[in-house]
Amino acid sequence: MGVLGVKLILETPWLGFGSLALLFTLTRIPRCPAAPLALAAAIVAGWLSSNSGIASDIVTAPGAPHLVVPRWPEVWRSFGVAVLPQLSLTLTNAVIVTASLSRELFPATGSIASERRLALSSGLANVLLCPFGAMPMCHGAGGLAAQFRFGARTGLAPVIFGAVLLVLSVGFAEHAAALFALIPIGAVGSLLIFAGTDLAISRRLFDGKPSCLWVIGATALVTVTVNPALGLALGWVTELIRAAVVRRFIPERPKA
Repeated sequence: MGVLGVKLILETPWLGFGSLALLFTLTRIPRCPAAPLALAAAIVAGWLSSNSGIASDIVTAPGAPHLVVPRWPEVWRSFGVAVLPQLSLTLTNAVIVTASLSRELFPATGSIASERRLALSSGLANVLLCPFGAMPMCHGAGGLAAQFRFGARTGLAPVIFGAVLLVLSVGFAEHAAALFALIPIGAVGSLLIFAGTDLAISRRLFDGKPSCLWVIGATALVTVTVNPALGLALGWVTELIRAAVVRRFIPERPKA
């Protein structure tokens, strides 16, 4: 996520680095809505610099969902294009890491977002809504980390987020994409850097057992340089090896 954020910032460096600096400054101010303010400033700056007049092309165009029944060739093709490539990332980022991060950020109530419930809600959302034209969807540790990083502490945050998306999708239909295009890609990159950094610099790097660090490092390296699927497989195997070695050569300390 952080690497992607850097790439996006470099597409429009002055807007990207400006948004990053503004975000960093605003997050130093207690109870300041840093992300909305930074995005609003980036949108105004991007619009003034491009002078493209894109805002005048956006009109209200209400639309309603309609049932789309895919044909079997389309279903089969989706397995190779979307399901298999995304499976490892979804299981880790959208289920395992999100559940773990929920418990870490909200010790008292975070266990509600268990791995089982996250998997069920993601699956039901896709099965029920994708036939009506919805994009494939899932939970995400990045979104949770970013919302928490910028001040969200209650369930009202995702409610507001969902309400805004509903208004855009139903009220503007095809013009919703043009509205999203108003957000400079460099500003999006700055948000990704904040979220990615928070996830990467986890307390597990400091609180974890020393024997776990090489497993974390190998998994991260392969995930970034090759792909998440191979990183997941390597991490799984190396953790099994680590656990076996620890059990074999490091005796358990006697209980007090």
